Amino acid sequence: MKKTATLFGGLSALLLSTGLALAGPGGAGHGHGDEAAYGKPGDPKKPARLVQVSMRETDGKMLFFPDKVEVKAGEQVRFKLANNGEVEHEFVLATVEENAKHKIQMERNPDMEHEDPNARRLQPKKGDEIVWQFTKAGTFEYACLIPGHYESGMKGTVVVK
Repeated sequence: MKKTATLFGGLSALLLSTGLALAGPGGAGHGHGDEAAYGKPGDPKKPARLVQVSMRETDGKMLFFPDKVEVKAGEQVRFKLANNGEVEHEFVLATVEENAKHKIQMERNPDMEHEDPNARRLQPKKGDEIVWQFTKAGTFEYACLIPGHYESGMKGTVVVK
């Protein structure tokens, strides 16, 4: 029994030291709740407003276009994401505070994988989508948290009325 516990502890330490980490809604990098402050995963089978979001670099800046989206509380949105840039980018939808915490984690582990309904990482010239339902009024953020990208301007705002 002691050998199993020691082996499990050692394996856990090894996984953590290699940087295997997952980001998730409700704590940017942690647990999956049914609903976060900024809403919940949408139902892809139900109607949704299409919002196309482009990721790109230009004039020394990294940008999302558009960088502001307004929605109504209860509205479901299908974010159609396109990385039109020359480098890898990500789209992480969360509160400003959660993205700030997640940004610190990304600085420690820039290759962090995102297996969550609120985040996608895209290679250059690739696309993906996120279906999200905004259940509460507030101001939220989408951001690229790859080190240096946020500081280069890669963030946007979602205003839920």
